[in-house]
Amino acid sequence: MVPLLRLAGAATGLALVAMPLAAQRSAPATYAITNARLVPVSTPVIERGTVVVRGGLIVAIGASVAVPADARVIDGSGLTVYPGLIDAFGTLGLPSAAPGAAAPAAGGRGGGGGGGAPAPRAPNSTQAVGLQPEVLVVNELAPDAATLAAPNAAGFTTALTAIGSGVFRGQSAVINLAGTDVSRMVVQGGVAHHLAFSRGGGGGGFPGSLFGVFAAIRQQLLDAQRYGAMTAAYARNPKGMERPAYDPSLAALQPVLARQQPIVMLANSQREIERALDLAKEFNLRAVIAGGSEAWKVAGRLKAENVPVLLSINFPRRTAAPAPDAEPEAIRVLRERVEAPKGPSVLQAAGVTYAFHSGGAFGDFLANVRRAVTAGLTQEQALRAMTTTPAQLFGVADRLGALEAGRIANLTITKGDLFAAGTTVSQLFIDGEPVTIAAAPAVPAAGGGRGARPGALDGQWTARLAFDGAEHDVTFTLRQDGAAVAGVLEGAFGSAELLGGTVDEGGAFRFAALLMHHDGMERALFTGSMRDGLLRGELFVPGHGTSRFTASQER
Repeated sequence: MVPLLRLAGAATGLALVAMPLAAQRSAPATYAITNARLVPVSTPVIERGTVVVRGGLIVAIGASVAVPADARVIDGSGLTVYPGLIDAFGTLGLPSAAPGAAAPAAGGRGGGGGGGAPAPRAPNSTQAVGLQPEVLVVNELAPDAATLAAPNAAGFTTALTAIGSGVFRGQSAVINLAGTDVSRMVVQGGVAHHLAFSRGGGGGGFPGSLFGVFAAIRQQLLDAQRYGAMTAAYARNPKGMERPAYDPSLAALQPVLARQQPIVMLANSQREIERALDLAKEFNLRAVIAGGSEAWKVAGRLKAENVPVLLSINFPRRTAAPAPDAEPEAIRVLRERVEAPKGPSVLQAAGVTYAFHSGGAFGDFLANVRRAVTAGLTQEQALRAMTTTPAQLFGVADRLGALEAGRIANLTITKGDLFAAGTTVSQLFIDGEPVTIAAAPAVPAAGGGRGARPGALDGQWTARLAFDGAEHDVTFTLRQDGAAVAGVLEGAFGSAELLGGTVDEGGAFRFAALLMHHDGMERALFTGSMRDGLLRGELFVPGHGTSRFTASQER
């Protein structure tokens, strides 16, 4: 991609008049993007206008805005400027579990909690690890700038981030996706409590079954109700009354029970969503559904009960042509592939509030948004699901989600219209500072033979994975750069970027990916080696065991 800050006279991309290095170092952080198409979302489109950014904020926007004398002038001809896109649910900014690390025993010290890592531990909690709602994601953030490259390339400037494992997963935060300074990244903490109906990537421990999970959830909410009544009675008249013991886990749930704070429930299937809604009704909670793969099937109830959806648009897709002798795909699989992109328009027609999240498939995000538009959404409706709606749901609509003077200067800039096929994100502004989008490396011709020569893993590889008692077809598209491996996994689990990929000189590789299935997102670790032109190895998912796989290369 072409960097935002370029010398004047460049044939394509954005143009910036060069200035002496000493002057650049002392120049204020003021930018004026001129001659661009501006899409404020909250107001009509400006076909040719200027947006001025200073001190991390938008200070002016319009068709006839004067350019400040101290501004770095950027020619935006041929570009479109949108509010920074918001990924409405995920674990961005959290560290992952160390590859191959064993899950801690219940009550032990967990890891950072991101992307399937063991649940973090609140040291003074009375509850087991994974059942501690007092955990704050802002205390677990440890961002790695390299892991933000993929979401940035998809146009994301902001995300709601939450712990990725446990049952009660603590409180989420809205963060900006630039840099590694947590104090600068956090836009809003304590946005919502999070709950899942399985322990997720932590593996092992109590509760270990669906029945046990629901029993633990209900018991903890009942205990929190009783704790709230006891502490309220003591506050009214403490004289002569035994002081209730302080319980940080039950205290943390009081704003949820009082409907002062929403609780986001991870649920994908129709049955899971109905269970979540039943639980919310029983305890009078302000519920939000996250994932929501089959939310369209219960759109009427979601609307009637005023429950928003943080909707994954990591749609299932076919990734490779079937072999001539392959069995036909099941009708259920075909139906899911066809119906998934129609889900947003069904929610829209029913009047359900929804916001999009990537499901970790950053490379496919914009293409999936376009699929949703083709399936019935308008472009305006889709754009709101990535900007104004999540900003409103997360309580930051006064700062994010639209191009307006006074808001945080988070901008997503594209070459052409965001919804046109082939349009790419050329640049971002996050907190008023330009962020360059790195070009994706080209995939060279695939190699074969023994060992891992430079680029030997490049190309597409097909495999059948055993997971939860069933077999699933997937495709790995790998890119090797020396000892580093990147790429994407696609197929039965949706589409997911590969994380932390490495390969040694002997051909031994390892990488991780977030797999989407009916229980939500699980972190899977792939290890193995390349021998005789095949990838042979093991798949390990905490709590689901280990299985072997062999991947062959598509020619």
